[in-house]
Amino acid sequence: MVKAKIGLALGSGGARGLAHIGVLKVLQQAGIPVDYVAGSSIGSLVGVMFAEGLDLEMMEKLAIHLKRKYWLDLTIPRLGFLTGKKVKELIRLLTKGKHMEELPLPTAVVATDLVKGERVVFRSGPIDVAVRASISIPGIFEPVTVNGRTLVDGGVIDRIPITVVKEMGADIVIAVDVVPKRSSVQIRTVFDVIAQTLSVMEREILNQKLLDADILIHPDLADISPTAFTRVRECIQRGEEAAVIQIERIKRLISDWEERHDDK
Repeated sequence: MVKAKIGLALGSGGARGLAHIGVLKVLQQAGIPVDYVAGSSIGSLVGVMFAEGLDLEMMEKLAIHLKRKYWLDLTIPRLGFLTGKKVKELIRLLTKGKHMEELPLPTAVVATDLVKGERVVFRSGPIDVAVRASISIPGIFEPVTVNGRTLVDGGVIDRIPITVVKEMGADIVIAVDVVPKRSSVQIRTVFDVIAQTLSVMEREILNQKLLDADILIHPDLADISPTAFTRVRECIQRGEEAAVIQIERIKRLISDWEERHDDK
């Protein structure tokens, strides 16, 4: 029987993106195979760790217990409040210093060329460099320079990289959108202002695009701020709840696809 190739597109969204871990847990428990992963911003971070084979329970514990001092490095603002050196080193450690092409699961990381306004897709090269570029929320993280290009958050131009994972060869695309259609969070800090502004912009850009995913998993995260890294458990739980609802539909979709193509 011809097996459908399943692609996972993990969207940006700051702390809300930790819901991706919950989605992955449910897919794994249900025996849903994943053949390709593409991620923007926080989706790229979760995506490369999953592709590397990091245990999801361990990933959850790390997200819950990791103290901010180990990944936040404040600086005098010039191009951003955070230099990003600590989080880059953390990514390098978690992925064993590997390059993108060495991951057991084919993976793509999306960033944005700030000068040209173009999407940049990493399929090769150091994982830590690619992800560090992809998570560079403008105004919060300093941009990353790679091959002479100034790169920022992938979500600026491609919040949910559905077309990327299709181009990788996926027959069926499961997309995870962690940005709510309407937010009820309170704005308390300059980080909240920047992160929420970016969320609104990304949402409006996405509304103008045709979401060509076979399955869209959209956790309810309206009350959680993009900067609320203290609410990890809730984000993961919301991801699990949203994924459980879609499992039977995903299984039917895979079964129907394989039946159709087995007859050819």
